[in-house]
Amino acid sequence: MKNQDIIFGRRPVVESLKSGKTIEKIFIQKNISNELISLVKEFSKEKKVNISVVPKEKLNRMTRKNHQGIICVTSPISYQPIDEIVHRCYESGKDPLILILDRITDTRNFGAITRVAEASQVDAIVVPEKETALISSDAVKSSAGAINYIPICKSNKLVDDVNKLKESGLKIFSCSEKGEEDIYSVNLNIPACIILGSEKDGISNSLLELSDKIIKIPMFGKVSSLNVATSSAVILFESVRQRN
Repeated sequence: MKNQDIIFGRRPVVESLKSGKTIEKIFIQKNISNELISLVKEFSKEKKVNISVVPKEKLNRMTRKNHQGIICVTSPISYQPIDEIVHRCYESGKDPLILILDRITDTRNFGAITRVAEASQVDAIVVPEKETALISSDAVKSSAGAINYIPICKSNKLVDDVNKLKESGLKIFSCSEKGEEDIYSVNLNIPACIILGSEKDGISNSLLELSDKIIKIPMFGKVSSLNVATSSAVILFESVRQRN
């Protein structure tokens, strides 16, 4: 993580929150409390910024400078509302294609998926407020800059946003090993939302239950699954093939 991604020290973090700067996450040292830390927690709750309470050693690894028990990671992007993006797609006569990343926390995977999504005409990527990759300069580098050209949306509750997408006419496709139909047998040339989950945890049951279809990538070798970034390329470019 580069120095320009982080702000450390109690007063600088408070001022960053007050200024409206886009903050990805705040790390607070365990067993530390004072008036400014309480103020940070108050502002973070108000602005819906995720806080992690961590050992001092983690903060020391993030910076060698005097962090005073608190570090915030700034974001190189501004998040956009998903409903506005869907509305713009329909207004322009385009069937929306939305990608949801459920609990994908690896920055390199996130960057690679973003690069694929931008190249395959995805209209927006939606990530949860918690359990997601830090969107920092490392993510920009991993995406080869693609993160600057595709809208990223942050969701307080993915279940609610998926329901809203369904109400807006999008079909929900969850890509999972549990799928019964393969990606080549379903129609993706429609308003669609594709959900990908982490390799460790997969897609949340609550999102699987909301899906119109659970689909899979057919596998013909001895391994049973692909890396999530590779999976994103396979399914998103199948969508490109069908739409063009």
